[in-house]
Amino acid sequence: MKDNLHPQYFTNAKVVCACGNSFITGSTKQELRVEICYNCHPFYTGKQHLLDTAGTIDKFKKRSSKAAELKSKRIAKKLHPA
Repeated sequence: MKDNLHPQYFTNAKVVCACGNSFITGSTKQELRVEICYNCHPFYTGKQHLLDTAGTIDKFKKRSSKAAELKSKRIAKKLHPA
């Protein structure tokens, strides 16, 4: 390793989560503050929040069908001009 090039590495860096959990790890900073950790993350706790996307999907399908309808009207107009 080159001298004066790499940051100092702390083997006992403290990680503090917003939920109050803390643990020791290695890092280039002595203390890290995080918003989410293994103690409060939904994947690890099993308390996942499901989002209701049905409304969003319905809106998309409605827009898609409307666009397809307009496209078919334009094609029909080109084939049979008035």
